[in-house]
Amino acid sequence: MDVDVQLPPKLLSSFSYCADVLKRHCHVQLISHYDADGIAAAGIIANALLRQGKSVHVSMYKALNAKGAEAIASSGEACTIITDMGASHLGTLFSSDNDVIVLDHHQNDELYEDRPYVNPHNHGIDGMTSACASSLAIMLAVEMDERNWDLVQLAFAGIAGDRQHVNGVTGINAHLLKEGLARSHLQLQEGSLIPPGELRSALYHSTDPYIVGVSSDPEGVDALLQEAAVPPGTKDSDLDPQSRRRLSSLIALRLMSQGVSLPTLREVSRTRYTLPSWGVDAEGLASLLNACGRKDQEGLGMAVALGDEGARVAADAMRFEYMDEVVRSIKDLEVQGLQSMEGIQYFHSPSSGYTGIICGVAMQYLGDSRLPCFGLSRKETSVRISGRGTNEQLAEGMDLAVALRDASASVGGSGGGHRIASGAAVPLEKEEEFLSVLNDIILSQRSGAK
Repeated sequence: MDVDVQLPPKLLSSFSYCADVLKRHCHVQLISHYDADGIAAAGIIANALLRQGKSVHVSMYKALNAKGAEAIASSGEACTIITDMGASHLGTLFSSDNDVIVLDHHQNDELYEDRPYVNPHNHGIDGMTSACASSLAIMLAVEMDERNWDLVQLAFAGIAGDRQHVNGVTGINAHLLKEGLARSHLQLQEGSLIPPGELRSALYHSTDPYIVGVSSDPEGVDALLQEAAVPPGTKDSDLDPQSRRRLSSLIALRLMSQGVSLPTLREVSRTRYTLPSWGVDAEGLASLLNACGRKDQEGLGMAVALGDEGARVAADAMRFEYMDEVVRSIKDLEVQGLQSMEGIQYFHSPSSGYTGIICGVAMQYLGDSRLPCFGLSRKETSVRISGRGTNEQLAEGMDLAVALRDASASVGGSGGGHRIASGAAVPLEKEEEFLSVLNDIILSQRSGAK
């Protein structure tokens, strides 16, 4: 990169503070979120600690609630570091008599400048687009030892997992890209509408883009490849320029015919970030780690992040099973269709683990791209909600974190997250009331910007 990225001095000093705290301890308890960013962040910190001869115990959480924060604060662990969570419970966590370090990119107005706490929002950097937990983790790891720059590859898996790369990297992520390229730990690859890998499998499992009549449809895949004159068993890397143009054009025509917007087409053909030591691009590694988390195999994901080759083979096999389940769920939704209100669209999902992923795909490739999409998963006495929006919707004033927080609170639930991707939980009997309030809030947000 030609542009020099200047990071705020106070941000850099906060990493130094955290590193100084870690130096005092031989054993560290590490707690992180179970998604790709959380696993990658935990992998970075664990690798850095192990390289210094420290012992580490890792736990993965699906969410950190008040009870969990109280348990961490009173655990008696001399040093605990929390990544990708914690910003909502700082008061409780920092009430501990022991050292607690928090690296989180979810917005919170509390500063706690006298504590080992790093949040990009507190330094004028958007944690939704310009820094994720993995970004913070690699900054800390490098502060601990410059030789940890190779772990920037794991950081880019986290960046891709949180989709902070789709419109180009900025902020801390841009700094990491510059340093990673300079040290040959990252490589840039031109984007394409064609999914990477063996094309018959890649097109069948493709969700970004999700191609109606091709994704999750083996006969549709064969027909598309035959029309493009691409032989069975061909990998995307084997395509000659003419074949690549022909297949890409056919995919573009399919997507436009199903009403996919131009911004989405541009997003799909985004730049890819290759990870030389891993032999995949950042999105490929993110998919692997995400599959581990969503299949309740976070430990396997951590083993992958720590470089265990046997774990990677097992995770690769599990990822195909996971991808099969995801594309079948999206195919079911394609048949079922989405329900719409004036300001929102939504659907019910039998599996809460895939709802967020399905939600993003549904909005961009199946539903109305002008409306935010919400996936609802009923579980016993509650409903869990995942919401996804677009940058175009944000430009019109929409804020899903605020909308889900306020709509859920109005019916006795809770919610929050990022402006573009957020979640909530509400009582089962309040589902319809919640949707009505949520619809009104979204309409009010977007009308206020006009």
